Amino acid sequence: MKKFIAIYILLAAILPAAVFAQVQRSAAFHDKYQLKEVVVLSRHNIRSPLSTNGSALSKMTTHQWTNWSSAASELTLKGGVLETEMGQFFRKWTVSEGLFKENQVPSVDEVNVYANSMQRCIATAAYFSTAFMPVGGLKVNHRYTPSTMDPVFNPVLTKVSDAFKAKAMEQINALGGKAGLVGMAKSLKESYRNISRTLDYPQSEAYKELGDVKYDDTQITLVKGKEPGMKGTMKNFNSASDAFILQYYEEPDADKAAFGEKLTRDDWTSIAKVKDVYGDVLFTAPIVAANVAHPLLMYMKDELNSKNRKFTFLCGHDSNIASVNAALGVERYSLPNSIEKVTPIGSKVVYEKWIEKATGKEYVGVNLVYQSTDQLQHNAPLDLDHAPQVFPLSFKGLQKNADGLYSFEQINERFEQAVNAYDDIK
Repeated sequence: MKKFIAIYILLAAILPAAVFAQVQRSAAFHDKYQLKEVVVLSRHNIRSPLSTNGSALSKMTTHQWTNWSSAASELTLKGGVLETEMGQFFRKWTVSEGLFKENQVPSVDEVNVYANSMQRCIATAAYFSTAFMPVGGLKVNHRYTPSTMDPVFNPVLTKVSDAFKAKAMEQINALGGKAGLVGMAKSLKESYRNISRTLDYPQSEAYKELGDVKYDDTQITLVKGKEPGMKGTMKNFNSASDAFILQYYEEPDADKAAFGEKLTRDDWTSIAKVKDVYGDVLFTAPIVAANVAHPLLMYMKDELNSKNRKFTFLCGHDSNIASVNAALGVERYSLPNSIEKVTPIGSKVVYEKWIEKATGKEYVGVNLVYQSTDQLQHNAPLDLDHAPQVFPLSFKGLQKNADGLYSFEQINERFEQAVNAYDDIK
């Protein structure tokens, strides 16, 4: 215990105050509003990549990837610790807002914990819920045998036609401006350079097969019953980007995480950019997002309108957050204090439903809650005084009130529009 306290004091001394940023609700706000319900869409926490000997990742480098604490694609021990911190923060926050009492045992209708049936999602939800309600006896609901994708969370295309493909490619190319996909690939030049030198890619087995980095070889595949797919340099380097990010969080020694390279925080941000762009290309074109996010959008809408629900925790993937946000028209953003600028590991989109005490009218605040890169690396304890990052999200075409909230009718209508957009796909 003394060692833990010493580490905590050390972290408080070395980490900048900005790391512990949070949205501060004023006394006037709390006099006016009461928290009624929370719906959370979470990405799983740190998992191990598929980097074992013989894998495509192992062939991209002459170095040895981290010896992970879990099997490939499963939640790591550190990921469990970090999610426990998040669960504790949400417990302290909801208790402070009067949504729950300390050590409350909720009814089965009040709290819903539902995870995709992948080990990393089930385990993330288990760590979160145990810390969130330690004596609540919460059950992590999942529908299938572990390591099976649940259709609610599985971002697959269920409607594909020539007209859909043409519109999707038009929207995907528009993300890169006049240069389209080539322009998006060229925006990653520095990222590719940093990944290549850190991997010693030109000396790797994969280089003999794939050759130099290319900017005009990105191919998108849109097949019914499958996730939007990609071939080419961007896909290959996305796998390396993902593995590097996870290794940077998991490995305490940053130089060791970079195979001995002296990378700056800007370099790591550059490496992470590949993954951000990859996710944008595959999951944020409006027609693609409406297609792949449809089941999850319907589920979230039902939870927001559930009569007795107080707290919902849905655990899936970065593709779920990216597609749901895009389908709902969330404004583009770039997160501070994180090398991942869109959907950091363990991040959560949090819908807060507030009641105006004087009128009974319902409002919604929407934030992205995540641990900063420093908090992830240092296992920083989280509580109300040392909160995770809380970044307000905004919706295209919707106006917040003076207190930074949307009317519940606005949000409900936006969900309805996103759900109906699926029906318009031909």
